[in-house]
Amino acid sequence: MTGPERHTIRHGGAQDAADIADLHTESWCTAYRGIVPDEALGDGLGAQRRELWELRLTVDYGTPENTPVLLVAERAGEPVGFVYLVPQPDGRVLVDNLHVRPGLTGGGIGRDLLAAARAEVAERFPGAELYLEVLRANTRAIAFYEREGGERIREQEGVFRGGHLLPEYVYAWSAAPVGRAAGQATS
Repeated sequence: MTGPERHTIRHGGAQDAADIADLHTESWCTAYRGIVPDEALGDGLGAQRRELWELRLTVDYGTPENTPVLLVAERAGEPVGFVYLVPQPDGRVLVDNLHVRPGLTGGGIGRDLLAAARAEVAERFPGAELYLEVLRANTRAIAFYEREGGERIREQEGVFRGGHLLPEYVYAWSAAPVGRAAGQATS
């Protein structure tokens, strides 16, 4: 991207917890409205996300191979998207979250975050499969993952706030070629 629309991608940390929590909450309330029960998006979601991200970004996971990775997309110093990668005991890496600020989807931020995630996994976890879980009713996200080469490998049920079970798909990407994504900063 060029001009004022340019974004960069950097590694995130504890200093990003509040911004990521706010972006996560905003994205959930926009993307999942009408897909998940309203109570899952209601009162307390923002506080729950702030607590979650504070914990995720400050806890000591021990060794680097067990430590999740936060990649933050920024535009003019403001977070506009993020991806959170969680190494799994079976050697795969879960994309636990991939969100772009509402109103900015469709502009390449998500694509660049996914490419950066694949490059990060290839570099830190050579040969590892990258995968994610997506609600079956989230057709926009499904179309994006399929355009980006994701392969649907199974169906399952996901548990959401309030104990709601919702059908979802699992998408996976095989090990990516090593390289940096366009627009990615090296930090």
